[in-house]
Amino acid sequence: MQEYTIAIIFAFLLAVIMCILPAPIMIPYLTRLKIGQNIRDDGPQRHLLKAGTPTMGGVLIITAVMIATFIMAGRSEEALTAVLLMLAFGGIGFWDDYIKVVLKRSLGLRAREKIGLQLVAGLLLSFLLLYYFDRGTTVLIPFTGQELDLGMMYIPFIIIVLIATANSVNLTDGLDGLASGVTIFAAVAFGFIAYTTAHYSLAVFCAALAGACAGFLVFNRYPARVFMGDTGSMALGGALVAVAALTGTEIYLLIIGGIFVIEALSDIIQVISFKATRKRVFLMAPIHHHFELKGWPETKVVKCFWLMALIFMITGMLIFYFTGLEVQ
Repeated sequence: MQEYTIAIIFAFLLAVIMCILPAPIMIPYLTRLKIGQNIRDDGPQRHLLKAGTPTMGGVLIITAVMIATFIMAGRSEEALTAVLLMLAFGGIGFWDDYIKVVLKRSLGLRAREKIGLQLVAGLLLSFLLLYYFDRGTTVLIPFTGQELDLGMMYIPFIIIVLIATANSVNLTDGLDGLASGVTIFAAVAFGFIAYTTAHYSLAVFCAALAGACAGFLVFNRYPARVFMGDTGSMALGGALVAVAALTGTEIYLLIIGGIFVIEALSDIIQVISFKATRKRVFLMAPIHHHFELKGWPETKVVKCFWLMALIFMITGMLIFYFTGLEVQ
């Protein structure tokens, strides 16, 4: 077990280094290519100053996670599956970013195209889980210490979880350092779950994910020098779901990823309210923009959301330790 602990520590440190070292080269390169962020006209006015900041920096995160995972857990089929799902969703995000930023088509991939590609990735993940890893169709129910067997309904279940999580992380990526910081806490929690259930290679992957986000945060914190873009946010969502699915703790995403849930719900509530009543519940959605328009400094919003993410992380870990670990 000691060797796995050492591997986890080295994976984290290696991912941090592999994200930080190439950034001073990649960021000016993206700037020269004019791969800059487009800013919403209806958003907070101070965000207009961010126009042109290099995006698609998620490539740094993906590369760092891959290198650290392959070096420290390269022979593990579970870790490889997590990396492949991260790559698949990162690829979808990269294509979306490329269309928006390079080809100058502001809408990027059409919604049906994006969902269609995510659906294919979800079907492939379902196949691997059920027929290669023989993972079964049960999911662990938080608080109860019980498992629920979904049968063949597990396939649509995991697809919905995958698509919802990836797009929720994407919605969260709206302020400097927000998504990358929140993901660190989520990765630590799922790393704890993976480690305590003897999925040691997945714990290494989670450490690499947390390390890459920490390294990226050096350049992504306010004022951000680079944004992760859909390339990064989609990849992060795919990575978290891969670990949750392989450990049977998909529903724990609702707790550990509580910030992502809140961001997505605020957007859904806003849309439904406006279509039904022509009135908005929030000044702007997702909800982090609501607090900005209330006059909060961006850094205050991010730090408050980080604190909430920390609370969700600890809560999820404690619930799993006291009620979920015994059935794993």
